[in-house]
Amino acid sequence: MKIKKAIFPVGGLGTRFLPATKSMPKEMLPIVDKPLIQYAVEEAANAGIDQFIFVTSRGKSAIENHFDHSFELENNLLSKGKRQTLKTAQEMLKIPGSFAYVRQQEPAGLGHAVWCARHLIGDEPVAIMLADDLIYGGNTIKEMIANYNSGNMLAVMDVDKKDVSSYGVISPGNLIDNNITEILGLVEKPSTENAPSNMAVVGRYIIEPAVFDVLEQQNRGASNEIQLTDAIASRIGSSNCMGYKFSEERFDCGSKLGFIQANIRFSIERPEMKQNLKSWLEREIVSKN
Repeated sequence: MKIKKAIFPVGGLGTRFLPATKSMPKEMLPIVDKPLIQYAVEEAANAGIDQFIFVTSRGKSAIENHFDHSFELENNLLSKGKRQTLKTAQEMLKIPGSFAYVRQQEPAGLGHAVWCARHLIGDEPVAIMLADDLIYGGNTIKEMIANYNSGNMLAVMDVDKKDVSSYGVISPGNLIDNNITEILGLVEKPSTENAPSNMAVVGRYIIEPAVFDVLEQQNRGASNEIQLTDAIASRIGSSNCMGYKFSEERFDCGSKLGFIQANIRFSIERPEMKQNLKSWLEREIVSKN
């Protein structure tokens, strides 16, 4: 089934990265030299997505500007003959009309953010991608689309039992194949004692249109927010719900440690940085021990 639209919820306040995010969207924090949101958009484009819908909030105009022309910058680079740098600066540009922006007027949760984009989706399944969850390799949503038939599909991974309270956690059913597991239940941020498993949902989803109808009527759940996982859970039994266990490396860039780890991981793959960075890290580890 062709999925051509993706929703990027980017309206969050980024409080874990204050003061850096006081005036800059957390999605614009750079991994090496590219903002988080650009990695997510590139992953979507690699999967065949051609309509990119951003659910924003006040103070997020930097995201809109990033995916637009900067004529002064482009003319300056062109006049100086920096064509490769100009090409890099224009990589994120798409066909006019590919990007759409919707305001989330209050921070009421992921489910609320997704619901705000309902009028741009129509009667078709849509991908949802969280830029905080940076995946090295950039093929996860492409693989999910290739394996999607109907209903809802969520990217899942095993986490330490002590960390389940930070995630949506599934009750796994039958193993369809090595990567796909039937989901029998889904709970947001359970306690360690009440978690149905240690298989957690990561920020890649494909949802059916019926989820928007649920979100329309949904009450607030965990963290006093409208949770997307609650809406998907309510559809179990009425439609397929599958977990896709991806193989690529994921970094939680909503945390400071995950953000630093991602910068190191992506930097060490750059030919111009690899050897110097490895040498520096080795010296630092030895000197601090």
